[in-house]
Amino acid sequence: MPYITVESGTLSDEQKEHLIKRLTEVASGIMNVPQEFFVTTIKEVPDKNFGIGGKTIDKVKEEYIEKHH
Repeated sequence: MPYITVESGTLSDEQKEHLIKRLTEVASGIMNVPQEFFVTTIKEVPDKNFGIGGKTIDKVKEEYIEKHH
């Protein structure tokens, strides 16, 4: 039974449903395993709980928005 897990920031219910659906469709097609056999979980991690380049993701997002608006 294939298991897909995704770690991400906070997602809306709609985003989660779409992500689970598409990941399952794509993986099923690539692996030739029926969609019914896939298990998918989403682990939401708050932006302050992980970082990139020595900064928390919330700070990285703030800097990105400032530069691009």
